[in-house]
Amino acid sequence: MQGVPEQFSDERDSAQFRHLPQLSGVELYHAHITKYAFEPHTHEAFGIGAITLGAERFRYRGEQLVAPADSLVLMNPDELHTGESASEHGWQYRMIYLEPHFLESLTGKRDWWFNRAVNHDALRARKISYLIGQLWQARDSLTQQGLLLNMVETFSDYGQHAPGGPREAPHRFNRIRDYLHDNYMHPLTLEELAAEVSLSPYHFQRQFKAYYHVTPHQMLMAIRLWRAKQQLTAGLPAADVALTCGLTDQAHLTRSFARRYGITPVRYQKQVRPR
Repeated sequence: MQGVPEQFSDERDSAQFRHLPQLSGVELYHAHITKYAFEPHTHEAFGIGAITLGAERFRYRGEQLVAPADSLVLMNPDELHTGESASEHGWQYRMIYLEPHFLESLTGKRDWWFNRAVNHDALRARKISYLIGQLWQARDSLTQQGLLLNMVETFSDYGQHAPGGPREAPHRFNRIRDYLHDNYMHPLTLEELAAEVSLSPYHFQRQFKAYYHVTPHQMLMAIRLWRAKQQLTAGLPAADVALTCGLTDQAHLTRSFARRYGITPVRYQKQVRPR
């Protein structure tokens, strides 16, 4: 079936990405997932979308959430999350990912933040789904920008503007997250990370997972795969991307990428690169 990655075991599962060449910082996504379960991953962008059929179950910021049809889904950047079906026939959804700098330049407002990931707002969910579909077909930048502004008006009531995101006290593990972002291309050990916060590897992993709800390795892989998406979009060959992102080889990249995004890196690159 067209659009189904080789890794999907069920022919009903499909996922497609699209970029808008005239507007850097925007990614569109359509998917219908029945059996596939996504490993923890991040988009490093605001995720705005709607469930159009069925229901999704996912872990986000330490909570297990369920989003039924006609839910408006709003996710913040740098938040790892999973995804699996919560209904017999899977779930269908549309998403748009807006990088923070793009959302700020589009709206003139800084420090966007969403407090709630799942919002039961059928009217706005359907409108967001419709606008994503229109953006998928739009070819000129004026039309695209108009649709994007219409979309912002639709979800803006749910947005907060708190500098630095949610008002949480700084935590020492934030420096580990920054360290992973700065060193994702290198081999890293648990001992090395634990030493950054003066803990034993055992206590470090336990406390890190309690705070972020993922292991250090899961966060590192999510960062590596997000970087891989950027490099694939830029046109780098998958084999080179694997090495520059700290992965063993192209096969390692393919397996890891597909488990988190539901599509192989080569097929992702073909979908998002301008023809």
